[in-house]
Amino acid sequence: MFAFICFVWGTTWLAMKVGIQTVPPGVFAGLRWTVAGLVILGVRRFRGERNRPPPRLWPRLIGISVLIISLNQVIQLYGLKFVTAGLAAVISSALTPIALLGFSVALGQEKFTRGQLTAIALGVVGVVTLFGPSALAGTLDGREILGAFGVMVGCACYCMGSVLTRGLMRTIAPVQLAGLTNTIGGVALLTVSLAIEPGAWPAMTLHWGWPAFLAWLYLLVPGALLSTTMYFLLVRDWGASRPGTYAFISPVIAVTIGATLFGEALDWGKLVGMVLMLGAAGLALRSRAG
Repeated sequence: MFAFICFVWGTTWLAMKVGIQTVPPGVFAGLRWTVAGLVILGVRRFRGERNRPPPRLWPRLIGISVLIISLNQVIQLYGLKFVTAGLAAVISSALTPIALLGFSVALGQEKFTRGQLTAIALGVVGVVTLFGPSALAGTLDGREILGAFGVMVGCACYCMGSVLTRGLMRTIAPVQLAGLTNTIGGVALLTVSLAIEPGAWPAMTLHWGWPAFLAWLYLLVPGALLSTTMYFLLVRDWGASRPGTYAFISPVIAVTIGATLFGEALDWGKLVGMVLMLGAAGLALRSRAG
């Protein structure tokens, strides 16, 4: 299951890249998460499990769903238009444990340690290494910076929402919470997309072409339903820290496939920057586990 998660989550960025070439990002992601959430809730209902949360939790649940699904997905997908899938995977995987730590500390759930501060400093050095040489040479691609910033902001939205779910899990089971957040966030994203996103209504006919449609199915079934369920099982059996080490492996898979099959450029500066960011992620995960 762990190997499956590493491979699938290392290739979902490539699938998203394929899909948004022809489908508006809001529709592409909104349909995916709406269907995924409804499937999870439907399975729970079939098994006789309750899905409706207490009314007092609805405002918080809606806010978290918008952060984790709606804002995270649309900002990241628009950012992905301007960066390679490999770079997006590394930025997201490296930033996630650091951002989770930062928001946990800000909300009083954890405290900083020396190792965690070192991780954040190393992550900053990695970002500077990624883009600093191009900036100094005057050849920095503004679109790539904008795309990387979008991936970072989307990741930050996801991490903030994830930290806020901790209180909800005292009342709502994790799988139930996944189904609810996926459905609410997906519907919200799809609704806004149909209202303001260019090309959204024609895209609802699903005449996307087979590459985009297969990419969407891959993101839905292995990428959302199967991998998420396996991840919950691993967290139950292994604890939280060991499954989190997928962050070291998935980006390597994404970069390798992107470079070999899709011809995505990878120079030494970017390689060093990505290694530093992954090292920062490793320190953050190790510090949290300790």
